[in-house]
Amino acid sequence: MAILDAKGRLFGKVSLLDIGAGLVILMVLVGIFLFPGTGGTVAQLEDTVPVEVDLIVRGLTVSDPEGLFQTLQEAETTNIIIRNQPAGAAKIKEVVKLPRSQAVAQPDGTVKSFPDPRPELNYTIDMLITLLDENARISENSPVVGNSPVKIGTQVQIEGDLYSFYTSTVGVRVLDDEG
Repeated sequence: MAILDAKGRLFGKVSLLDIGAGLVILMVLVGIFLFPGTGGTVAQLEDTVPVEVDLIVRGLTVSDPEGLFQTLQEAETTNIIIRNQPAGAAKIKEVVKLPRSQAVAQPDGTVKSFPDPRPELNYTIDMLITLLDENARISENSPVVGNSPVKIGTQVQIEGDLYSFYTSTVGVRVLDDEG
């Protein structure tokens, strides 16, 4: 009896291709379980610190701007989504309504700021929202909220029962233990 027959089978029973495929699968499994690697995901960070994040909302169009403002002021928490990844809930620490103004040149050459008289601005709102996350983690570069790093310029979506809109991060403060 020959070791290798005309069809490439060992002792007429097992194909060499089947043996090769089985060895590749075995090596992959050994590599995964015996040498898993170091990882490097932000989920491995363990120390948590409180972090305040300032978000600016500019020109948000809404039929009842005052109602939305009151809703945000009265809410204790809001859900946050960073880079399309849910990051949990954060406390709403402060909501400040920003004035809508227009720069007007004066006859003497100076410029004064006056409230913007355009009627369509009755349906827009500008706000500065400060959120507090007491369980943020610190990576080597920045605070991590949920599993996403937060830096100035990061777009954050905030979501509640009656609202969902995008904002831009304009400030990040890591607080000490006293807050």
